[in-house]
Amino acid sequence: MSTKDFVEKDYYKVLGVPKDAAEADIKKAYRKLAREYHPDANKGDASAEERFKEISEAYDVLADPKRRKEYDEARALFGNGGFRPGPGAGGSFNFDLGDLFGGAQGGAGAGGFGGGLGDVFGGLFNRGGGTTRTQPRRGQDIESEVTLSFTEAVDGATVPLRMSSSAACKACSGTGDKAGTPRVCPTCVGTGQVSRGSGGGFSLTDPCPDCKGRGLIPENPCDVCKGSGRATSSRTMQVRIPAGVSDGQRIRLRGKGAPGERGGPNGDLYVVVHVGAHPVFGRKGDNLTVTVPVTFPEAALGGEVKVPTLGGPPVTLRIPPGTPNGRTMRARGKGAVRKDGTRGDLLVTVEVVVPKDLDDKARDALETFRDATAGEDPRAELFRAAKGE
Repeated sequence: MSTKDFVEKDYYKVLGVPKDAAEADIKKAYRKLAREYHPDANKGDASAEERFKEISEAYDVLADPKRRKEYDEARALFGNGGFRPGPGAGGSFNFDLGDLFGGAQGGAGAGGFGGGLGDVFGGLFNRGGGTTRTQPRRGQDIESEVTLSFTEAVDGATVPLRMSSSAACKACSGTGDKAGTPRVCPTCVGTGQVSRGSGGGFSLTDPCPDCKGRGLIPENPCDVCKGSGRATSSRTMQVRIPAGVSDGQRIRLRGKGAPGERGGPNGDLYVVVHVGAHPVFGRKGDNLTVTVPVTFPEAALGGEVKVPTLGGPPVTLRIPPGTPNGRTMRARGKGAVRKDGTRGDLLVTVEVVVPKDLDDKARDALETFRDATAGEDPRAELFRAAKGE
């Protein structure tokens, strides 16, 4: 708030009291207005929330004798012709007092204020680090877990989530009082915050310990929420889990957490995803993996083999002649869904199957093959390398 705004605001009018009102009358007027316009009693009413801020601001100045005296003197000085605009100014108060008195030093050279007008306005605007005002409170974040099948994780799924969170107590409409008329907290005078010094002219703001940051204290605490104004609320919501989610991934859903207080935004919902295993397919980033058995003749001579895909028709892969065991080939576009909507690949690993039982015909064929390749030693290179040759 600027100096000009401060001088031009009529705090007595805001509270509806005369300028010579006693402290008790100011406090009484404030409590009545604060109870009427408190955000907890006017859910979603922005005008009531703004009115409550004006009331709190006015009380913060007028309830402090020193600050009230400084305010009255400043109003008398600038509001009653202490400084008048020059010719052509149109009679308007349109200059910046900060510029006018920014260099004012001590002594009585600035209108008779011993510490300078800079000190006067410093006291008005910096009460230990700033005027405390009631602020909207953001709702709490909630974390939940969901378990998906392998296929649901790849393709995406909509799942129901039942959650419990803190919300305004329905029995007392969030006031914490049976009759719905709590009194303003005398410690923080309804702001929900208190200041504490930290040295060096600064102060820190903490939630009020007496009202727990609510600004109100119930005269007759609600039996349901025990005067807190909050109660546990359970709800079930349908949550869309995007395609391609991986095991252990944490998804953030903005605004789906606990409701805010005093017009504050809702918190966020964090969903931790657990993905079950698949009997055939695996996952490697955006790619799916599968191991396909092939016979020895298919690996040695080459051929075409059918490979299953997740949720789609099989694809045919050509096995080159001389394909070794463990070789991986790629079926493009048959993997998991990426963030941009495209799909990864299916990585197919060849596993050469060695037959356990051979009939006479098969055994004779293999012995003939062995004799034909007797001059080849597949381990010769291994031994040469072992000797460093």
